[in-house]
Amino acid sequence: MIGALNRMIREAGKTVFFGGAGVSTESDIPDFRSSAGLYTRLGERYANPKEIFSHAFFVNHTAEFYRILRGEVMAPRPLPNRAHHALARMERDGVLHSVITQNTDGLHQKAGSVRVCELHGSSHRNPCTACGEVYDRDFILNAPGPVPLCARCGGVVRLGVVLFGEALLKDVLEQSIEAVEAADLFIVGGTSLRVQPAAGLLRRFSGKSLVIINREPTQYDDRADLVFRESIGGVLQAAWPE
Repeated sequence: MIGALNRMIREAGKTVFFGGAGVSTESDIPDFRSSAGLYTRLGERYANPKEIFSHAFFVNHTAEFYRILRGEVMAPRPLPNRAHHALARMERDGVLHSVITQNTDGLHQKAGSVRVCELHGSSHRNPCTACGEVYDRDFILNAPGPVPLCARCGGVVRLGVVLFGEALLKDVLEQSIEAVEAADLFIVGGTSLRVQPAAGLLRRFSGKSLVIINREPTQYDDRADLVFRESIGGVLQAAWPE
């Protein structure tokens, strides 16, 4: 099947990749919904672990939000893995138009990808809720005290990601929809395809070929031309080697 994927990439006029948390698990960043994911681990202590990543929880339990984020979600200095490097290589080689990601870790850009649509924002751009000053990821991890506070005005610095209960960034969503609707090869990796509205992007695809790379089944597997139940990094590196 790797050979078939390589041929699809070479023959496609426009290839778009859409990835979820599973893309970054090889960088020691936990996913959310797998049997060994973050929700399962947090579910041992919290009745509704999904609620932790909501706007309401951030506002009402800010210190607890950051305690969990720093201790269990954000790796100190994650590095791009094989998947990120393969996708960046594909873009440099002119066979990948863009990456759409649900991740907020910035690893696609760190690997060299340029055309990246970050549907859920970025942990590398964290604004002060009072004055708008923006801070990087290290500031969130290393700021003294239980809650990161703005060095300019003392306001609370919020994580620059879209939380449950918040809308996606309109311009990023529109760019993503445009890319999917124009693609003739759509590669989807590391996502359960259950989170809306990001998962709805797949329904926008009407191109020639769909490829799904995910360790667990998805509701769209029967629509795919190729389905891989293997490591995303392994599949992409083999399909587009250096």
